[in-house]
Amino acid sequence: MSQETQKTWGGRFSEAPSRIAQEFNASWTFDQRLALVDIEGSLAHAAMLARQGIIAAEDEARLRQGLLSVRQEILEGTFQWREELEDVHMNVEARLTELVGPVGGKLHTARSRNDQVATDLRLWVRGELTGLLDDLKALRRVLVQEAGKYIEPPLILPGYTHLQRAMPVLLSHWFLAYYEMLTRDAGRLQDALNRLNESPLGAAALAGTGFPIDRHFTASALGFVRPMRNSLDAVGSRDFVLEVLSALAIGQITLSRLAEEIILYTTFEFGFAVLPDAFSTGSSIMPQKKNADHAELIRGKAGRVLGSFVTLATLTKGLPLAYNKDLQEDKEPLFDAMDTYRASVKLLAAMLPGLKWNAEVMARAAESGFSLATELADYLAERGVPFREAHHVVGRIVRHCVEQHKELRDLSLAELQGFHPLFDEDALPLTRLETAIHRRRSYGGTAPEAVREALKAAQLEVET
Repeated sequence: MSQETQKTWGGRFSEAPSRIAQEFNASWTFDQRLALVDIEGSLAHAAMLARQGIIAAEDEARLRQGLLSVRQEILEGTFQWREELEDVHMNVEARLTELVGPVGGKLHTARSRNDQVATDLRLWVRGELTGLLDDLKALRRVLVQEAGKYIEPPLILPGYTHLQRAMPVLLSHWFLAYYEMLTRDAGRLQDALNRLNESPLGAAALAGTGFPIDRHFTASALGFVRPMRNSLDAVGSRDFVLEVLSALAIGQITLSRLAEEIILYTTFEFGFAVLPDAFSTGSSIMPQKKNADHAELIRGKAGRVLGSFVTLATLTKGLPLAYNKDLQEDKEPLFDAMDTYRASVKLLAAMLPGLKWNAEVMARAAESGFSLATELADYLAERGVPFREAHHVVGRIVRHCVEQHKELRDLSLAELQGFHPLFDEDALPLTRLETAIHRRRSYGGTAPEAVREALKAAQLEVET
């Protein structure tokens, strides 16, 4: 602890730590992001101290004026951060004391840095999640708008399993699939937000305080639902950060999957879409290249966000109660993961509307590769043939087409009947894309009428 730190916090130390120890211990370079919420918490704490008669009203007024002055300096970028003061809390309080004199020392009455940082972190995360959920809603709205663009006339692309052509789906259905995934991601973040909205302030170092404080007052003043019920838990737990990081990691994985399909679909090999120039890069040596670097970065950053979760899980798995200095390491992975995910969300919201989809290429791909074979199997099953037998029959048809270098649409009725007598004229349209796509009309299916219903529901959700 430095000599300046001793003046601010007092203690039993007779000498300052070495320079290397001081640098290793300091966190102000990254936890200064908490400065504004730190001041918000201090304003509520000072108001409570005066309300409870623990400090005089005139002291609270001076503290309030000083804290507002410090906040203004931070907002204007004139605040002088000092490494010897270790962290955001000591920097703010030291500057406050310079402005208001010894009364600044009264602010820390009935409070510890332990409950202070726990409160600050919950306030910061709450604010970030509120903004992030707005950004996620904007991205979900983009997905709904893009789905609406291609429903009439319906654009069709191949659906895949095992990255092999499986069955045709509407492009709108594809957009709405990611809408559903992102809606669940938003729900996980909202759940985390709801659970973390409790106030640690007043738990002090770990055991509460003997001062007649009113924790319900400060919790309400700071917008928390309630004060946390256990002081040890309040200062020693970071499961709320772990939950947020878990939700961010899952969310970044969703974005990574979307980015992967954008990367694939915009290659020459697929040719389903063309990247907007504003979200592409060239090659330093190959002039023909148009690379999906931004989508690749979103895909790559999934590992980064997951790493933040693993970092905190490893950090907290063996910590005894209550506060330990290890918990200083919770902020950098949290800040980085939040920044990474939020930037990825905003990037995709800007990129997706600029994609140009190649309807003809997608339709040819969706109809080829025997993707309509299941329609023929279903046709036989609807006429009483056990599905496993129908599956076997159509498998032989596909093998015949492969050997004859034909697509299903090239088959005549006589050829179909050669494999099973129940095939009739009404089976032939099932080998045509524009007919077959309408059969998948079950709830959640890809038939245009089913997708329109899903689109209406999604539109209502993102506009409320």
